[in-house]
Amino acid sequence: MTGRVVSHEQVVRGACRFFLEHGGVDMDRLAASLAVSRATLYRVAHSRDGLLGEVLWRFTDRLLATARRRRRHAGDEGVLEVTRWFVGQLHAALPFRAFLRSEPETAARVLFTTSGVVHRRVVSVQREILREAHRDRPWSPTALDQMAYLYVRIIESAVYAELLGAPAPDPELVERAALAVLRPG
Repeated sequence: MTGRVVSHEQVVRGACRFFLEHGGVDMDRLAASLAVSRATLYRVAHSRDGLLGEVLWRFTDRLLATARRRRRHAGDEGVLEVTRWFVGQLHAALPFRAFLRSEPETAARVLFTTSGVVHRRVVSVQREILREAHRDRPWSPTALDQMAYLYVRIIESAVYAELLGAPAPDPELVERAALAVLRPG
């Protein structure tokens, strides 16, 4: 298991497959499945949290891209349509739910903090979703950034309520809160 060269992309793809099968990433078992040493795996991936962030981002990005292609409405309803489909898919993703249950602290760190890539990238995609759905609205860059950030945080607080130590809020209340962010006052 020494001397094999493996790219970052190969590691992330292997981690994605591993995550789908096991609902997490065990670095020793992943290294064995990739036929590399643990040291090589860490040299390429840098950290388990970073690798998990890349894995979760790949799944998130694919789901958001599909949700955007499926969207049939413009405006606020189009934004909500993307969100509803995306959240429904997250709830149905058994490996993801298993990961949230088995490693809540790791999941919170990887999904919510600035050290992870997931939240920052989701906010960036949400900016694009807002732009697409509201082509007629003259957003200032600052307002768009703030709205995307707040919108994502509202949705995260509902989707990941168990990680935040709270009961899942009523979906209608979540939509009303999200709409309040979307509608300029």
